[in-house]
Amino acid sequence: MNLSSEELTDLRNPSKLDMACSTISSFVGRKQMMQNNSTPPTEGKTSLTVLVNTRAVLSCPPVPLTPEFVATWKIIFRDNTSCTKAYRRDKNETLEANCTNKGITWATRPDQNPDLQINPVAITHDGSYMCEMVTSNGNFHHCYHVQVLVPPEVTVFLTENRTVVCKAVAGKPAAQISWNPEGDCVTEQENQGNGAVSVQSTCHWEDGNMSTVTCSVSHLARNESLSIQLHPGQSVIVQLYIHYNVGSFEV
Repeated sequence: MNLSSEELTDLRNPSKLDMACSTISSFVGRKQMMQNNSTPPTEGKTSLTVLVNTRAVLSCPPVPLTPEFVATWKIIFRDNTSCTKAYRRDKNETLEANCTNKGITWATRPDQNPDLQINPVAITHDGSYMCEMVTSNGNFHHCYHVQVLVPPEVTVFLTENRTVVCKAVAGKPAAQISWNPEGDCVTEQENQGNGAVSVQSTCHWEDGNMSTVTCSVSHLARNESLSIQLHPGQSVIVQLYIHYNVGSFEV
C-alpha cells in the first residue's frame, strides 16, 4: 500500500495514464457483464462535458472504504502537464505531485469520501482523470475524459450593401452558424488556443424586399438567435435561448 517515489513518478507519466484509460475502455464492457450485480465493476470509463465557470465533482468507484484503503487521482491535462493527488487512510496522510491548480481539490474529507472537485471549471481542465482505489477487497479504477465547454460570445451587425456579419467568438468547441433566410454567405474559422475557436459568417442578400434576417448560433453549451433589420437606423432585436444547466455537475 506504500506510494513510493517510483510509483509517484509513474503516476505523472502521461503515456502510462493514457494507456491505463485505453485498457479500461477496452475491457470495461466485458468485465461489467461478468460482475455480479451486487459487486461494483473493477473498471469504468466516462466521457464528461462540463461548462466553464461551474463546479464539477468526479466520483471514485463506489466501493467500501476499508481501514487501509488508498485513493489516488491521476490527472493528465490537455497541454500534457500532470497532477497526482493521493490519500492513505492507514497513515491518514495526503500526497500531491505537480498539482499547481488550486481549483482541483478533494470534494470533502478524503478519509470519508475521496471524490475530486473542480471549482471553478476552467478551459485548462480538459484532460484525463483516473481514480484508483486500492482496498482489501481489490483494486478499482474509474477514468474520466473531461471536455470543458465554453459558450461563444455572439454578435451581429450590419455593414453595407445589405451585408450582415455574425460572429461567435472563442467558443469551445467551434460553434455552427446558420441563417434564415439563407443568403450568399462566407464562413471563416480562427483558432484561439486551448481548443477555443472563433467563427465568422458574412452574408449578403440581393432581395430588396427582405427586411429582417436571423443568425442562429448552435453550440453544445447553448443556442442563440439574433435578428437584425437590413435597413440602417432600425434597432437590433436579440433573442437568447440557453439549453444548459448552470448548476453543478456531479458524477
